[in-house]
Amino acid sequence: MDSVTDASRPTGTPDASIELDRESLSASLERKVDLVQESLSECDSALIAFSGGVDSSVVAALARDALGEDAVACTAKSETLPAAELDDSVRVAAEIGIPHEIVEFSELDDPAFVTNDDERCYHCRTMRLGRMYEKATEMGIHTVCDGTNASDPGEGHRPGLRAVEELSVRSPLLTHDIDKSEVRAIAEAYGLSVADKPSMACLSSRIPTGLEVTEERLTRVEKAERLLREWGFSQFRVRDHDGLARIEIATGELGGALDPEFAQAATEHLTDVGFEHVTLDLAGYRTGSVSPGDANESDETDEADETTERDGTGEESTTNDGTTNDLDLGRQYPRGN
Repeated sequence: MDSVTDASRPTGTPDASIELDRESLSASLERKVDLVQESLSECDSALIAFSGGVDSSVVAALARDALGEDAVACTAKSETLPAAELDDSVRVAAEIGIPHEIVEFSELDDPAFVTNDDERCYHCRTMRLGRMYEKATEMGIHTVCDGTNASDPGEGHRPGLRAVEELSVRSPLLTHDIDKSEVRAIAEAYGLSVADKPSMACLSSRIPTGLEVTEERLTRVEKAERLLREWGFSQFRVRDHDGLARIEIATGELGGALDPEFAQAATEHLTDVGFEHVTLDLAGYRTGSVSPGDANESDETDEADETTERDGTGEESTTNDGTTNDLDLGRQYPRGN
């Protein structure tokens, strides 16, 4: 493959050069890393299905070390990918120092996906990986890799993994038995900013199985979750029950939502973005709560880690209409006796 030209890089030239701290890895994990890099170096080139989350970022970093500029990260832009995640993929690709491509497609063009049955992820991944292969062919690349790791196959109903197998996508983390905890250890050894990012499945996972996936529903979920992120929450979901928003927040952060000020603000802002009713689920955040068949929302449901951004600035945040968020969500509230 010819080296990727600047003109073919919509996100700009990589500007970082991270290095793997091998001394921080156990001997067994270092050996696995070596095997991954050896297998990747046997390829003339490789395109990495990339979202900028921890799994695909580790594969991208290992591929960059093995292949140099003949390794390319590729992110698929669609209605189910939050805009913040697309922006983050650009940032992380530059952090890794790997050429980055963006392709576009629409899951909503496929009636089988819109129907939202228990095979939704299969249809989505088939389309998404199909676009990856088209881009790879355009660039003269014969190998497409994803970030499926050794923890993924045992996590319940995973129709997306069937698409990976059918399309002959290489999953180097899975092949060399690198599980989720080891992926994070490698990310830490690289010093990747995404090493401890929480998981986030694509926006369609917020819509209960059997309820059609529409652009309207995806848009209001994305806007609602952007607000919660700006308000300082890091692990949460906004489920869309046909116009009723059910907010799930991780147990460790739930105290910040048990506040009349939060309730009022959430109700006002979420109705503004299109929800008719707003509720808080006292059971907290849990994966697959609207789709029992998908009882896990993998870090790799979109061929790349779906991740939730954290606001680590400690600065005052603003809502999407530009107003200042005055809620003190870090306060502790007394419990009743």
